[in-house]
Amino acid sequence: MSDAEREPTIRKVADRLAIRFPAAPRHRIEGIVAEEYDSLDSGRIRIYIPTLVENSARSRLHRELNT
Repeated sequence: MSDAEREPTIRKVADRLAIRFPAAPRHRIEGIVAEEYDSLDSGRIRIYIPTLVENSARSRLHRELNT
């Protein structure tokens, strides 16, 4: 995904996760989503990046908030 797609994608995923994890600070959610995005950004099948980012970020938030 291009840089122009990065920020809107991160924002959309963070919006969905903020609803699911209301106790998590917004900046932490966005940070996790951005980290997961960056780790997957070099993948060849780019259409799945938002879904993969959301799944990974959701797992991390779940672990952080339930520990």
